[in-house]
Amino acid sequence: MDKQQYKLSKTNLVMIIVSLVIIIVGFILMVGEPSGAEYNPDIYSTRRITIGPMISFFGFLFMIFSILFQPKKKD
Repeated sequence: MDKQQYKLSKTNLVMIIVSLVIIIVGFILMVGEPSGAEYNPDIYSTRRITIGPMISFFGFLFMIFSILFQPKKKD
């Protein structure tokens, strides 16, 4: 049997795993204590509404890049 050829190289797979970690970190930064019956101003913190979504967005962009990336082939 022939060895199965994958379209994504090892470099692509490592980049995809790194982008998944970046996305998860962004989502963790968005998590916090929920606002209950009383007003909790922490739901509008910079970490939760700006930094977390930006990190997740860059993780998604890096995911697209890592899927489309074609490493240079050695001759």
